[in-house]
Amino acid sequence: MFDLTAAAWAMAILAALSVGVSKAGFGGVGVIQVYLMAELFGKSSVGILLPMLIVADLMVFPAYRKHGSWPPVWKLLWPALIGMTAGFFLLDVMSESLAKPLIGLIILTMAALQLVRKSRPESFAIFAESKGYGAAAGVFAGFATMVANAAGPVFQLFLISRRIPKMELVGIGVRFFLLVNLIKLPFTGGLGMTTSESLLFNLKLVPFIFLGVWAGKWMLVRVSQVWFERIVLAFALLAGSKLLFFSS
Repeated sequence: MFDLTAAAWAMAILAALSVGVSKAGFGGVGVIQVYLMAELFGKSSVGILLPMLIVADLMVFPAYRKHGSWPPVWKLLWPALIGMTAGFFLLDVMSESLAKPLIGLIILTMAALQLVRKSRPESFAIFAESKGYGAAAGVFAGFATMVANAAGPVFQLFLISRRIPKMELVGIGVRFFLLVNLIKLPFTGGLGMTTSESLLFNLKLVPFIFLGVWAGKWMLVRVSQVWFERIVLAFALLAGSKLLFFSS
């Protein structure tokens, strides 16, 4: 599985850079690594990508531990665990032929949520402030992160709807995903998606995760986040469509 061509290694390195950049503050970039790893490894990409996310979580946690708090994390964790459990059982029975289209559908769903928030903020605010939205967001975030490592937009939209300040939002997000990703590790290990061989593969990519975190921090104060997010959103629409409709 890990005897990759030069082109495949280039995709893996780009995925590792994307992991670092997304964890450094450009959360929307996360769809890039999800897409690239799905193209390379299909269903197993969920467990192969997970340790890379944990490494990046551990890198950025010290920088944001002064921001945010744990109570909002505990509030979302229980519904997220329900979604993760459902995702685990689906992964266990899901065929390889279904994996890429499902990941593509999740990417497109995340992109659609971002589009609604940006194009119709009033409508989104009414929906997001409803009583059941928090629980629903937690369940869907848990399902999406278990099946595709792609829960970031759902989580961010929930916190934004609660009018949480930016730095506090980032701090809560770092806590939530570090905890959730650590919880997921035994699940993906049990499914044979995270193995000693995949961990050795991850180890080779750690320097590029470091580089991605550094690049993300550098870009955060120099690059227009609005335009950057638009480019990433366009990529998400193309990548999600490719996985959903044109997977071999």
